[in-house]
Amino acid sequence: MFGGRIHYVITNAIKSRRGMRILTIILFLTVCMSVALARSPRYAEKYCDMQGFHCIKVQKGEKWKTLWPDDEERHVVMKLNRMNTGLHTGMTIAVPDKFKSSTFMKNAPFPKSGESTGEKWIQVSLTDLAWGAYDADGKLVNWGPASGGKGWCPDIQEKCRTVKGTFKIQRKGTSQCKSKTFPVPDGGAPMPYCMFFHGGYAIHGSNEVPGFNASHGCVRIWVDDAKWLSENFVEIGTNVIVE
Repeated sequence: MFGGRIHYVITNAIKSRRGMRILTIILFLTVCMSVALARSPRYAEKYCDMQGFHCIKVQKGEKWKTLWPDDEERHVVMKLNRMNTGLHTGMTIAVPDKFKSSTFMKNAPFPKSGESTGEKWIQVSLTDLAWGAYDADGKLVNWGPASGGKGWCPDIQEKCRTVKGTFKIQRKGTSQCKSKTFPVPDGGAPMPYCMFFHGGYAIHGSNEVPGFNASHGCVRIWVDDAKWLSENFVEIGTNVIVE
């Protein structure tokens, strides 16, 4: 559908001088968007100079599955890069040197154990772009990529960083949970397995976890991770720590 609209605009644009100017602007913006996608700072780039890892530049036409056909290896790389979105030409991707020694839990950005408080909790790091689930004994039992609120949201002309502090899960939704606010003005954006912890702020599943903070304030995580949290870990009243 999108390609058809572009073709329509281009066909009509070339019929006039004004149209040519419009076409030039469209092409310029397209290039700028491609460059921005390739150059957006991503968390995993910090691994490029670390022992045990190396980085590659994505070439035209490359995809997650063509680069890493093995499901387990692809899973490790995508989690390491905090991404479940598509690849773009020129993007930097961090890769373990040896997959056998780079397990999913070994790459966790959280301590393997914390204070034993007698209560389980969810830890969210907006810096490390990750969430972690700790049981009542303080053991890290699972973790995954996350994307919090970005610095500025043009559609609402406001800052939209995720609120920080200690909270509790107030309410939960199903796989059909949707936003009542975004996209503006009518809402409707999917928020599968939403878990609200402070007003309209929620942890929820998303297919748009891009390797940097990109939301309107909610904590986006992978849909499978949100399902696991909602069905196997989170209860009303479960503590959430956002840092």
